[in-house]
Amino acid sequence: MGNTLGLAPMGALPRRSPRREEPLPNPGSFDELHRLCKDVFPAQMEGVKLVVNKVLSSHFQVAHTVHMSALGLPGYHLHAAYAGDWQLSPTEVFPTVVGDMDSSGSLNAQVLLLLAERLRAKAVFQTQQAKFLTWQFDGEYRGDDYTATLTLGNPDLIGESVIVVAHFLQSLTHRLVLGGELVYHRRPGEEGAILTLAGKYSAGHWVATLNVGSGGAHASYYHRANEQVQVGVEFEANTRLQDTTFSFGYHLTLPQANMVFRGLVDSNWCVGAVLEKKMPPLPVTLALGAFLNHWRNRFHCGFSVTVG
Repeated sequence: MGNTLGLAPMGALPRRSPRREEPLPNPGSFDELHRLCKDVFPAQMEGVKLVVNKVLSSHFQVAHTVHMSALGLPGYHLHAAYAGDWQLSPTEVFPTVVGDMDSSGSLNAQVLLLLAERLRAKAVFQTQQAKFLTWQFDGEYRGDDYTATLTLGNPDLIGESVIVVAHFLQSLTHRLVLGGELVYHRRPGEEGAILTLAGKYSAGHWVATLNVGSGGAHASYYHRANEQVQVGVEFEANTRLQDTTFSFGYHLTLPQANMVFRGLVDSNWCVGAVLEKKMPPLPVTLALGAFLNHWRNRFHCGFSVTVG
């Protein structure tokens, strides 16, 4: 008899191709583990500040900042930045040179270079007038699913002092990242090392991060409720200072009003908030902030105008 049921022979059935697993993502830098939570909290403001940004070309821009405060003398800062042609992401352009100099001649500068497709280098210099305070050199290698970083801080061959920091992060799954930090410092009469373990778990709308070591612990939780509301919770414990701090912050965006509101409350009885308002079509941003520490009975507020 023929195949009256119209069934295809076994050999003619299509075979399902094996499912390809997506590669694990790169975990990013160790310093950015708590970035999402920290961006929720408002930045401290005090006094009156005027910032004027000027884009000179597609590679070069400068900024002038004038700050007047009741806590110190008025200050002026000149900020200059150069960005090269090699753009790996919307936030990564190589080479990059950034410098900031104040009215007293003190300089903060950093240089970012892309030595290879996966290898990055950074140099940071800080001076106080004519005296060097800090010089730091970083090397970072980003693999497919891991990141390794080595930092050399304030190396002094004559004084036999140095600070070495090693970071490593590994993506175990698409959501879980584990790693650690080793800090080694040496100077005449003193030598020591601190080991810190880190973990980060990312879900659809929230991220939990934990750092635990002999020096203390740092935990943060970030949650994005919707397009307008973000909240963050942060806990820090320092074993050397015998101090713990718990903070809660929130970030509210009102796109129709061109406004952003950030606030915080912490365990030191400190309450603060910053309101930012853009003024289209003018390239002007206004910011007003106030912070009150009930425990120490201290209050300070600030106002800033950003042009450009």
